[in-house]
Parts: sequence; C-alpha cells; structure tokens
Amino acid sequence: MDEQNEINFRRITRAIEFIHAGFREQPQLERIAAEINLSPFHFQRMFTEWAGVSPKKFLQYITVEYAKTMLKEGGVSLFATAVETGLSGTGRLHDLFIHIEGMTPGEYKNGGENLAIHYSFAASPFGLILVASTPKGICHLAFADDKAVALDRLKEYFPKAQFGEKTESMHQHALSFFGKDRNGLHPVKLHMKGTGFQLKVWEALLKIPMGRLSTYGEIAASVSQPNASRAVGSAIGDNPVAYLIPCHRVIRSSGIIGQYHWGSVRKTAMIGWEAAQITRQPDRNLAF
Repeated sequence: MDEQNEINFRRITRAIEFIHAGFREQPQLERIAAEINLSPFHFQRMFTEWAGVSPKKFLQYITVEYAKTMLKEGGVSLFATAVETGLSGTGRLHDLFIHIEGMTPGEYKNGGENLAIHYSFAASPFGLILVASTPKGICHLAFADDKAVALDRLKEYFPKAQFGEKTESMHQHALSFFGKDRNGLHPVKLHMKGTGFQLKVWEALLKIPMGRLSTYGEIAASVSQPNASRAVGSAIGDNPVAYLIPCHRVIRSSGIIGQYHWGSVRKTAMIGWEAAQITRQPDRNLAF
C-alpha cells in the first residue's frame, strides 16, 4: 500500500472522529485542520482529493440529520437506481449484479478442507484491505489495520483451507468498486460461507442502494422476520465481505450510525463518501 495514502487516511480518520463527535457545532475548516495539525489549505486539498467534495460538504453528509433524512425519503434517486449494484440492478450497470453462491453444507461443515484460497492486500479509500478468493469467487474482504491479525482471522474462518498470497484478477475487480468512477465495472461473484438465514440477510443488504440507508428492523421485515431484529443484527455483524455486501448502510432506527465490525468512524466515513460520490456525479444517461 502507498505509504502516503495510509498517512492521509489516518489523518482523515482523525478529522472524521472530530467531526462526528462535534457535528452539532458544525466546526469550521480551520478548527478541523488544527485538530490534525495541518493548515486549512492543505487539509482542504487532501480531504477533497480523498472524498471528491470539500470537508464542509462532507460534514453535511455524516451528521445524524443526514441519516434521518435518508430514512424518511421515499423511493430511490434515479442516479442511484442507474448505477447501484444489487439484486435488482437496472440500466447501464445491470451486468454488475452480484450473485451469492452459498457453500455446500459439506464445505461449511469441514471448514474449507481441500479449498484453495488466494489472498492479497491492497489500498482502499478507507485503509488497507485484505481480499481473498476461492476459484468460485470472493470469499472474504476485510479492513486490515493490522496485517497479521487480519490474516489470522481469515484463517480462523477457514481453518482447514490451503492459503497462498497471490493477487487474482477477481481481487482487482472487487477493489474497483472502491473507485469513484463506476462506469465499466466488472461483475463480481461471491463465494460465501454462511447459514441459510445469513445468506438471506446478506442478499437483503445488496438491495440497499449506494447513498441510501436502512435499519435493522427494515432488513428484518425484508427477510420476512419482522421480530428478529437481534438475529438480523448478528447476521449483519458476521458479514465476511466488507463494502461489497454493504452492512455499513444499516443504522439504528433512531438515525444513530451505530457500531460496525471495522469501526464506527470508518462506517461514518463510508456513508459520507458514498453520498458524496452520488451527488457529485450527474447521470449523463438521464434526461428530462
């Protein structure tokens, strides 16, 4: 991973932590820049390069009021419908449909015995990523703040598999979803290890469009388990494929961002970053 990108993301993380803690005061650019020991000019430039929008605009996206507004709005924007991947993808990006192929009961039971898994580390807008795949598809994607710990967790998930560090083309295809340009993305197939209930919940997550949010209760209702919010929360927390299966788009019904397996600050950053991508890229294929 590029060392400067890692340094910049750490600074951005600190800035987002500060913004998230004090969004009610709507801190000015100078105050946020001072918090991470940068001049306002350099902070503005670095942040805008990362998010595609100014810190002030980004602040608007990650406040609780933004989350509440997203929940109250009905329907989905035309642009989000046109560009988002999911079970009902439409328009020019229809081919970006992400299909979950659950492991067989035997594969689930034996912990991946005789399964060859290739993994690699790469940069993302939200820090270092560990991505792993079987010959059938992506089986794991996680943020790797500590490489050794992230790799150990992968191996715990598939205790009997054979591992090798190798960058596959499907790794690159998966990582392209972190890009700001979503034109021409390659289809990504997922090879998941999970129970029937977990797979159903993860499929429901794929239906949440980019730039939109849902609640645990809404996900529970969508899988015909309206009284199972706690079980749904557990299934969401067990999601092994960060970002592609967008568990970060699920928040509490109160509008509070809530917890996230890879850190609530990172979750906040992802929600704001996605909203910025939606609003800054007009859909040239739509006309009035």
